[in-house]
Amino acid sequence: MADEPATVPTVGPNEWLVDEMYEQFLADPSSVSASWQEFFADYRPATAAATKPAPAPAPTTEPAPTNGQAAPPAPEATAPAPSPAPAKAPAPAPAASADDATPEPIRGAGARIVANMEASLGVPTATSFREVPARLLEVNRQVINGYLGRTRGGKVSFTHLIGYAVVRAIADTMPVMNSSYVEADDGKPQVLRHAHVGLGLAVDVEKSDGSRTLLVPCIKDADTLDFKDFLAAYEELIRKVRTNKLSPDDFAGVTVTLTNPGTIGTKQSVPRLMPGQGLIVGVGSIEYPTAYQAADPQTLAELGVSKITTLTSTYDHRIIQGAESGLFLKAVSGLLLGEHDFYVDVFRSIGVPYEAVQWRRDINPRDREQALLEKQMQVNAVINAHRVRGHLIADLDPLAWKEPHMHPELDPATYGLTIWDLEREFLTQGLGGTEHLPLGDILHVLRDAYCRTVGIEYMHIQEPEEKRWIQEQVEGVRTELDTEDQRHILEKLNAAEAFERFLGQKYIGQKRFGIEGGESVIPLVDAVLEAAADEGLDGAVMGMAHRGRLNVLANIVGKSYDQIFKEFEGNVDPETIQGSGDVKYHLGQSGKFVSRAGHELAIELAANPSHLETVDPVVEGMTRALQDCIDQPESFSVLPVLLHGDAAFAGQGVVAETLNCSQIKGYRVGGTIHVIINNQLGFTTSPEAARSSEYCTDIAKMVQAPIFHVNGDDPEACVRVARLAFAYRQRFHKDVVVDMICYRRHGHNEGDDPSYTQPLMYKAIDARRSVRKIFTETLVKRGDISVEEAEQALDDFSARLQEALTATRDAKPADEVVAKAPPPPPGVLPHVDTAVTREVVDRVMTALMTTPDGFTVHPKLAKQFDTRHQMFLDGEVDWGFAEAIALGSLLLEGTPVRIAGQDSRRGTFSHRHSTLVDYETGAEYLPLANLGPDQGKFFIYDSLLSEYAALGFEYGYSVMHKDALVCWEAQFGDFVNGAQIVLDQYVVAAEDKWGQTSGLVLLLPHGYEGQGPEHSSARIERFLTLCAEDNIQVTNASTSAQYFHLLRRQMHRGVRKPLVVFTPKSLLRARTARSKVEELTSGTFQEVLDDGPADGVADGDVTRVVFASGKVTHDALAQRDELGAAVAVARVEQLYPWPFEQIEAVLARYPNAGEIFWLQEEPENMGAWNFVKGRFYEAHGETHVIHRVSRTESGSPATGSNAVHHQEQATLLAEAFAPLP
Repeated sequence: MADEPATVPTVGPNEWLVDEMYEQFLADPSSVSASWQEFFADYRPATAAATKPAPAPAPTTEPAPTNGQAAPPAPEATAPAPSPAPAKAPAPAPAASADDATPEPIRGAGARIVANMEASLGVPTATSFREVPARLLEVNRQVINGYLGRTRGGKVSFTHLIGYAVVRAIADTMPVMNSSYVEADDGKPQVLRHAHVGLGLAVDVEKSDGSRTLLVPCIKDADTLDFKDFLAAYEELIRKVRTNKLSPDDFAGVTVTLTNPGTIGTKQSVPRLMPGQGLIVGVGSIEYPTAYQAADPQTLAELGVSKITTLTSTYDHRIIQGAESGLFLKAVSGLLLGEHDFYVDVFRSIGVPYEAVQWRRDINPRDREQALLEKQMQVNAVINAHRVRGHLIADLDPLAWKEPHMHPELDPATYGLTIWDLEREFLTQGLGGTEHLPLGDILHVLRDAYCRTVGIEYMHIQEPEEKRWIQEQVEGVRTELDTEDQRHILEKLNAAEAFERFLGQKYIGQKRFGIEGGESVIPLVDAVLEAAADEGLDGAVMGMAHRGRLNVLANIVGKSYDQIFKEFEGNVDPETIQGSGDVKYHLGQSGKFVSRAGHELAIELAANPSHLETVDPVVEGMTRALQDCIDQPESFSVLPVLLHGDAAFAGQGVVAETLNCSQIKGYRVGGTIHVIINNQLGFTTSPEAARSSEYCTDIAKMVQAPIFHVNGDDPEACVRVARLAFAYRQRFHKDVVVDMICYRRHGHNEGDDPSYTQPLMYKAIDARRSVRKIFTETLVKRGDISVEEAEQALDDFSARLQEALTATRDAKPADEVVAKAPPPPPGVLPHVDTAVTREVVDRVMTALMTTPDGFTVHPKLAKQFDTRHQMFLDGEVDWGFAEAIALGSLLLEGTPVRIAGQDSRRGTFSHRHSTLVDYETGAEYLPLANLGPDQGKFFIYDSLLSEYAALGFEYGYSVMHKDALVCWEAQFGDFVNGAQIVLDQYVVAAEDKWGQTSGLVLLLPHGYEGQGPEHSSARIERFLTLCAEDNIQVTNASTSAQYFHLLRRQMHRGVRKPLVVFTPKSLLRARTARSKVEELTSGTFQEVLDDGPADGVADGDVTRVVFASGKVTHDALAQRDELGAAVAVARVEQLYPWPFEQIEAVLARYPNAGEIFWLQEEPENMGAWNFVKGRFYEAHGETHVIHRVSRTESGSPATGSNAVHHQEQATLLAEAFAPLP
């Protein structure tokens, strides 16, 4: 390659502009911009006198080089040229015209164009032509512009794509086209191979006088740009043209020129090539071939006729040969037909999250009728596939950091459909309310419904009505929100971002578990609650984890900024008790939501622990309680809303248990709206390590809940989906899931660095603008709001926050507030009257023995009832009978009763039979629900086979309905360990943490009867370990009367504390556990029963007192009587609060008893021993010798051998009553 010449053209065809501006500069240097002043400082035009000095430039404001507006690239252009050749001899004057018109001189830009054209005559050019099908270009451009129009705005033109294809064809295939012919100083020919492509854009400009001229600014180093940067550079040049901001540098460096006369309908042209450039590419109009331009569009579609465009390559034949030009156009054509992943790269570059459409030949066989039928079947399959799997190609991830993938079932090519079928009409099966549409329109409707920023999973639902309803809501439906809604969304986003930003600035390093990256959840939840308020619902109960909780408290529930700031400031309330309370992002709150229409909705945000998803069943129970209190069956006028994390929703088993409750009679709440704040991480764990399913929401398919996936960076879509979810819930009273895919801008907490484990994700996050900024930009571009208005709103929120913080700090006490020491717990409370009249007992008994006319009781059960009735006539009641009378008496007093548990209607041990089933018809009858018109409501349900969610539900119910007796019964007592989290975080701790009280009753079958290790122990020791500050009551009643009074005491006391009852198994029918009817009509629950020594033994002769609890007390009494021992037996019926005074009274009765024995069936390390021994030693260690009698310590609660069990039991009793050596 020859050396580069000494002079290279700088601005080529733009020299007319330079001349005009130079004239302005000479007249007034300040009339041009600073960059032009510098350019003209040493400029010497070819026609100027060499000795004429240039005036000194003076700084001034930038003028407009032209006054016109830029149009599309010019119809025809010339390539850059050097200074014109020396003037030739004047041409002869033209002959006078018929109308005596006088010729006008050509000056300025026109004269420069004349010179350029004459100079171009010296360039030996040739031109190659190639027709290119434009169908694929059209289709992919539509996809791109559709996406841009729905998201960030902007458009891609045909010229953008063709120009980029020209650059890539030169750079990747035919670099020879990027050359110039030059001559060395000695006049020898040389070829200059340019290292980079400088693409000149021929732009038509209208001047102030109405005339038109040409500018050719340059995209420098175009071959180094991806499409996104190419597009930005292209648009920046056009912007400069339109605003008259072009500088000299914008004209330099053109090596190839692109001109598009097709914009004015020119089919093809042969533009002039100027000296100094080797190639100019022309683009013709995009239209059907001339022969088809009058054809019917449907005929064109049937024939598969494509629009075409003609590309021309006009080249300098001295350095470029015809074959090379032809190969270059072939390369451009190939790219425009999708070769070398051209469109794939374009899509990826500008972030279009779809796969590009590919070029395929048309399939149109001779047997058209058969072909049409087959294609119609395939179109039907495409429609169904989009309804089923459209979500898989939806634009859901705001980060878009993973490559999009076209699922084969969503690709029309899978079904033999091509781009040529897009304009052919097919039947639609009612899609979007239409009967038939072109395939392109069918795909447009389907993808607008299922593949944009919302993806819907609903075809797993079995009910056709539900599926049709969803289709009617999304297919062919307008999705734009009105301006008022958009401004409201922006207001909510402003509030969310301002809150997080303010806390982040004022409390650096403090944990707040902010919602940054997922701010759209605020307008989403706001939309749900607004719809509920406007529909007249009575209330809403919400549950959520810590992520974003403070934001929801402030911007949804209405917790005051002052209170939140006090929690951040560490202000201590003077009433605070040491050891109480919880962190600020676990606290609950009651509030009132007011819609824009002025409708109010009571809302309750449930307190929650860090144990993710534990709050789910609690919220459901709270909701059911409120609905039962309203007493409007099937209205479901209280709305449960649960906010989840993605990893927890997929990973925590309680989610499945809670979902399983949703359609069960005893737990149904009319549908829950689940919102997943899907930030695509679980602490540091990616979805690939956190679940096996495609989505975190797949678990919800088990209950056929529809799932709406939505891009969290599209807040309008979030609001639309929120309204749709609420409407579905109201229509079908079923659960619905909204999966809002977003990201987490910071770590799990604000002090954590997530880039250790997710570096690529956090690079994308760091480069991502906030959703508020993105949405603001969208509204500004639409003209709905100004940037100033948006920023002012954000500043207003920040000012309000600062005002509240200042007030909080000003109100802080001067002296440090020290939390109070916990007061001593009251312990055993005074007895309350729990006896009932004989009339009440008889009334309940009568109801239990009465059935409706024609009702057939099971024959075996009828015999049992007769036996029970005879027992009652004999003056006794067993355990189940005493329970029924206790419940019936409470119901007659107007107290609602709810019992739920595994097999609770019959009872695990067939002792309850609360619900009678007609032996002939299967009809059900509840005697206790038919006591009388003024009775309380009686609910008893067999629960799902769950402990975690089932107990959580009953706890939540008891919190909201404190006037009801709420009982949860385990099938066997040890099953309660499946709900240990609910026990630890709610039942025993909620009052201390949140001031939340509950009167929940736990019925836990317990007793060692040789049934093995799994069903013997209800783990008394675990409950006693959790006892403190009188937080719960732990009892082990041993008689039916004690149980009767215990249940009634729970509702007749003025306080509400959870009650744990270790219920019996064999004692349910044991004669020794029966009670006299008179024990129900008198007395009350006794914390300790003193059974004394054997008959005939005086109190003064007693030397040992055996204390025991539960079933083993009956064994001890039998052993005592059998031996006639001078040993007193006392039954501890209440283990906590520990009955110190009652124990003391027992011991005082036996002044000569120097030994205290604690007898238990459980191993030494289990049962009550490790709880009671400290209390015995503390109170009686100095006056009595204290012994333990138990099974030896063990890792398992009991032996698996019935024979060994009886041997162990005999040993225990023998040891308890054996004389000491």
